Amino acid sequence: MEFTVGQIAEVLHGAVEGDAALRVDRLAKIEEAQAGAITFLANPKYEPQLYTTGATAVIVSRTLELRQPVTAALIRVEDPYSCFTALLEFYQQSTRTGRRGVEEPSFLGAGSTIGDNHYRGAFSYIGENCIIGQDVLIFPHATIGDRCRIGDGTIIYAGAKIYADTVIGARCVVHAGAVIGSDGFGFAPQPDGSYRPIPQIGNVVLEDNVSVGANATIDCATMGSTIIREGSKVDNLVQIAHNVEVGRHTVIAAQTGISGSTKIGSYCVLAGQTGIAGHLTLADKTTVTAQSGVGKSIKVSGEFLQGSPAFSLRDSLRANAIFRHLPELDRRLTALERNAQTPEKS
Repeated sequence: MEFTVGQIAEVLHGAVEGDAALRVDRLAKIEEAQAGAITFLANPKYEPQLYTTGATAVIVSRTLELRQPVTAALIRVEDPYSCFTALLEFYQQSTRTGRRGVEEPSFLGAGSTIGDNHYRGAFSYIGENCIIGQDVLIFPHATIGDRCRIGDGTIIYAGAKIYADTVIGARCVVHAGAVIGSDGFGFAPQPDGSYRPIPQIGNVVLEDNVSVGANATIDCATMGSTIIREGSKVDNLVQIAHNVEVGRHTVIAAQTGISGSTKIGSYCVLAGQTGIAGHLTLADKTTVTAQSGVGKSIKVSGEFLQGSPAFSLRDSLRANAIFRHLPELDRRLTALERNAQTPEKS
């Protein structure tokens, strides 16, 4: 697809500085862009590349003051990063929605319905009594169990496994290899030391605009629902256990594990390899830094946590600063003790 710089500026509510009639047909990083590409500048450290890029057009801030002449046409906007993200979304939507119809072999179970303008890839499986909305894309080898409900515009990528009774809202994305609705890790210890499985009879609910990364797993509830609220984003290789509730617009980075029955608030950030113990509550807007372990509930909104066990980021940074100086502090303490034990000469 090809657009003029002026057309793109109109969509982004931006102002063109340069030739609005120039045409672009692809998106690129500023350091790699060539003629015909559009890129953006949001981070000031990349500003030198604005003056050397081969891009035809660059999205920049309205307030950017040029230090040198530029050859590219500029589109000045309030937020270059958000505007370029909007272009990426438009491009992605345009390339994905080209797929329509049914590839064979594929299976649609008895009593199941699927809306107009959908795509079902080869070897995809849909169980019985499912209700699937319009504009849904189901890629090859995806499996959808019985009695599932999937909203309009949702994308299920290749090899994803959606267990029975799962509810997925509109405009969700479930990436390749993700497993939604597998049994929660529930086992009752027996007198002889063995473990008896506890039936997991609940389900998983993904509200609208939720994204689940590749090979992530979200377990069904023992009873009731494991719930991922509207707009939340789950990265690759994340484990969310049974009866967990994740609030709205929370982001969870790769290799994070959340134990059973924990409630994560809205607008939280869980960085990579975070571990959250079970039956806890994290208040809204809690941020947990990478490789931290949270073992107690956080009741105050807006806390930043670090460490294992995690505690206040400010206190953690101070503790780490002291920790780095421990060898020197140990030498000084040893010297003080030695001097204290040495009798003074009369």
